[in-house]
Amino acid sequence: MDSGTGLLAAAAAVRRLRPDADLVISSDPDGMPWGPRPPHDIAAHALAAARAAAAHRPDALIVACNTASVHALPALRAELEPALPVIGTVPAIKPAAATGGPVAIWATPATTGSPYQRDLIEQFASGVEVTGVPCPGLADAVETADEAAIDAAVAAAAANTPRDVRTVVLGCTHYELVAERIRAALQQPGAPALVLLGSAEAVAAQALRRIGADPAPSAAPTGTVTVLLSGRPGQLPEAALAYDEGRLLSGAAEAREPVRH
Repeated sequence: MDSGTGLLAAAAAVRRLRPDADLVISSDPDGMPWGPRPPHDIAAHALAAARAAAAHRPDALIVACNTASVHALPALRAELEPALPVIGTVPAIKPAAATGGPVAIWATPATTGSPYQRDLIEQFASGVEVTGVPCPGLADAVETADEAAIDAAVAAAAANTPRDVRTVVLGCTHYELVAERIRAALQQPGAPALVLLGSAEAVAAQALRRIGADPAPSAAPTGTVTVLLSGRPGQLPEAALAYDEGRLLSGAAEAREPVRH
């Protein structure tokens, strides 16, 4: 679940680990974006999206959104666990710090400089040079697959990223959908290959561990995709098909549709 297409990266990561897994994708186009909302409002919208998904009796719920993980995890866990394991998304600051730095954390303006992010840096990246880079407009541009706006937002954030950075944390799930464009904007000629760290693969692996399932990437691709839009049955939005992750999931979603003659 997420407000929008930021959930594609985690859903696609689960699909790659378990092509036989049935997925329920619950977003909130009526209430997005969640970021500018006050915390109690974010929690309310996240709970609504989670309840819509929970009605399908899933084995686990992935909160594929940094904002919702910050503001809604306690409420989600209080209502749904232990019957439904809830897996949140945490920026990959700990593995980034292990590279030795310098590290940049690309995140939304609301997350950059937030107590949550500062605490993670203090906890996991003490002694490492870390630069927070706010990325105004990037999540919105990715959500709508606006190519020009994506390029402009990436270029602006890249201009604010120190040139000696070797590791970049993608601190918003939307950013993982344009990781290679971010890499292209930041990679310095002749420098070692830039390391980009998202959360999708780790979250997908954690979800499998929580339900006692092993990865089986060679399993038959029989998994279906059910799409919920603010609680209503729907289809993946057109903008989702601009990304590899959306196209991967679209094949399964289309397979669920009855053949009409």
